[in-house]
Amino acid sequence: MQRQLDDNTLVNGQIRPDDVPALKELGVTMIVNNRPDGEDTDQPRSADIEAAARAAGVEYRHVPIVRGMGPSDVEAMREAIHATGDGKMFAFCRTGNRSTLAWAVAKSEDGVSREELNRCADQAGFDLGPVAHLLRT
Repeated sequence: MQRQLDDNTLVNGQIRPDDVPALKELGVTMIVNNRPDGEDTDQPRSADIEAAARAAGVEYRHVPIVRGMGPSDVEAMREAIHATGDGKMFAFCRTGNRSTLAWAVAKSEDGVSREELNRCADQAGFDLGPVAHLLRT
């Protein structure tokens, strides 16, 4: 159900509202949805996942990334990471890839090295190549 990027960040593909309690049991305190509503016909609406998160006492952010990641997407991810504090953030998109890329650029903005970000992404099965030009050295 999830892949671990670092001690506080899990990512994966699409979830459903009934997945939220299991995420909470894993210590997730923040869910970030990186999919725009309507991307696929069978995906749950953001509002439905948000309602499940709120009912479970889990924070929720909708940061839809459409056709590339912009500065506002990166800033929203940074804000979500910071708001998570010592808890765990679970970010999702269709496959987990967009969420991983956004996490990496946001963490890079906070000073995490390119090498560390690549190591974390690689161990989770993701390639940061598409955003390599956005990662600080």
